Amino acid sequence: MFAPAYLDHNATTPVDPRVLEAMLPWFAERHGNASSRHEYGRAARAAIDEARAKVAAAAGAHPTEVVFTSGGSEANNLFVKGAAAKLKPGLVAVSAVEHPSVREPARSLESQSWRYAEIGVDADGRVVQESYAALLAARPALVSVMLANNETGVVQDVGGLAEQARPARAWFHADAVQALGRIDLDFRALNARGVHALTLSAHKLGGPKGAGALIVDKRVDLAPLVAGGGQERGLRSGTENVPAIVGFGAACELACAEKSAVATRHLALRRGLEMGLAGQGATIFGLGAERLPNTVYFALPGIDGETLVGKLDRAGFAVASGAACASAKIEPSHVLMAMGVAPELARGAVRVSLGRDTTEQQTRDFLFALAETVFQLRRLAALTG
Repeated sequence: MFAPAYLDHNATTPVDPRVLEAMLPWFAERHGNASSRHEYGRAARAAIDEARAKVAAAAGAHPTEVVFTSGGSEANNLFVKGAAAKLKPGLVAVSAVEHPSVREPARSLESQSWRYAEIGVDADGRVVQESYAALLAARPALVSVMLANNETGVVQDVGGLAEQARPARAWFHADAVQALGRIDLDFRALNARGVHALTLSAHKLGGPKGAGALIVDKRVDLAPLVAGGGQERGLRSGTENVPAIVGFGAACELACAEKSAVATRHLALRRGLEMGLAGQGATIFGLGAERLPNTVYFALPGIDGETLVGKLDRAGFAVASGAACASAKIEPSHVLMAMGVAPELARGAVRVSLGRDTTEQQTRDFLFALAETVFQLRRLAALTG
């Protein structure tokens, strides 16, 4: 009998107990509104300022460049829609493997006379230079390329891509939600190469849901999505979610302190997983590219991914058939389609994403349960076929 194992950390992570401990006082006794001028309000403002400094340090940014939001999706929308509102309609170019919270707001700009285009990727999910160069020749006003893909874990050279976009004078954004706390992130270095904004989220690194941030170069002029009292440099009005913001800061501090050790362990676990998957005949997506150390995205021929995920769940293993934000959709992953994966194989995709506390025993148990489940599914198919 296997112990239940949560292997879906790219969807969300459990709140670290140390993060929860930091958050708890701000739900009750420290309940002040950070915009209030009395002692309670000043304490809340100080807590937000401290958290902002911690998030900035984790991203290699200055605290004044951190704009808190309700999460990664809002931060992506704030950049895309906020920048577009301040520019003349032009071309917005995003990679073909972007998260829906980048693709959909970018596409929506077409109703405002913008042109929308996707940057092609190769079989490993990396931006194709020829496709990118062709779009840069059209001088896009906005470019967005995900730093680390939420499905495949593939890491893009956003610094190099941003440098290439400089002659076009495009505002360059990167969704770094999956990267923060898992790989090195230095906004100052990326900004020097032409990256103007990064999106972050707390719940991917042991923090709470409901807190995110846009790290943005102050030279970028953005229109707010939410107008009101002028909080967050006037870019995100509304009473701040102090407990979640405090948790975000604590999670950043802890994740960065432990990042190297966790990444080393994840790489070892990933190697073992991939060896076991290869032995079962799996195709591993993005295998030829640099990837997040905790992510394995695979498919087994003739096995439906949704069915497999359901069976594994009943066996005690929580994994995903793709992006959690798009889990209600039955179409093959748009990421795999962009990579040229055959639809019948893409429908079998399953993502395993490791967490800080994932053990070698859990990965071994998962491989055994996977083999047993696939055997049963194939036997059933043979009997009913």
